[in-house]
Amino acid sequence: MTRSILQSSRRWMSVRPREIGQDVDLKDNHTPRKKVTIQSLREQAVAQTPITMLTAYDFPTGRACESYGIDVTLVGDSLAQVCLGYDSTTRLTMDDMVHHSRAVARGSTSPLLVADMPFGSYHTNVEDAVGNAVRLVREGRVEGVKLEGGEEIVEIVRKLTSIGIPVMGHIGLLPQRHTSMSGYRVQGKTAADAKGILRSAAALQGAGAFSIVLEAIPHALGSYITSKLSIPTIGIGAGPGTSGQVLVWDDVMSTWSGHQAKFVRRFADVRSEVEKGVMGYIGAVRCRTFPDTKKESYEMDKAEWDLFLKLEDDKGRGGDEPESSE
Repeated sequence: MTRSILQSSRRWMSVRPREIGQDVDLKDNHTPRKKVTIQSLREQAVAQTPITMLTAYDFPTGRACESYGIDVTLVGDSLAQVCLGYDSTTRLTMDDMVHHSRAVARGSTSPLLVADMPFGSYHTNVEDAVGNAVRLVREGRVEGVKLEGGEEIVEIVRKLTSIGIPVMGHIGLLPQRHTSMSGYRVQGKTAADAKGILRSAAALQGAGAFSIVLEAIPHALGSYITSKLSIPTIGIGAGPGTSGQVLVWDDVMSTWSGHQAKFVRRFADVRSEVEKGVMGYIGAVRCRTFPDTKKESYEMDKAEWDLFLKLEDDKGRGGDEPESSE
């Protein structure tokens, strides 16, 4: 009886909860995806099957990564700008990241789930880094963390991996250090800088990182570093020779109105569809074509409506007026 009432009530809800046991795969509700693991990513890299990685910031974007076959879902600190309206990733807090990671985790279960550690959450000392990483795993429900930096963070990476927290490295352009780098500039363009990036990659691998993001470096360097490592590399502006690629959700969907980096390709035009939807809604409301009386409104039994009008009529003639307290 209770289940019947619940199902009936759901019919009238505009945003209904998913049914218990309902598969999150939007393409095929009968075929659950196989879980992506660190080992399966290594096997992909060896087989030269490119790894796909995409950022997600909430349940809907996490579910999209789950449903359409993304290998790695990254709760990127880019959520600072694209979701929270901050002017830099450095404004992001641990509370922000934990909150959004938990939401993504509800929707993305098959991809390997990784989260960026916010600026300042691993720079002070190893103990703070461990505590914050543990919090992301425990409260944020992520399976790995991503840290920006090279040789200077090796001890932190080694400590995290030693206690069982998978670490993804990030070298080349480091968005969290954009001020000290004088902006978002391509890295590794000189022989000395390229050598330094390669050295950082080797050091991170030696410390136990399971993968490394290579951002905004010459494509020849991206391919060379990939050939020298035994762990997968994920490129973003590092050319097609890396083990996989990552992009920001809002760049892929064309919903970000800020600067478009050279390495960004927009694969959909969601922004235009959003504009179309909002403007269409405003127009329909203003000219009273929405909601439609027949298709989008509810009816009342005529006898009940007549009774209601009669009660109102009786009230108007004083039939239901309360007695004076005077």
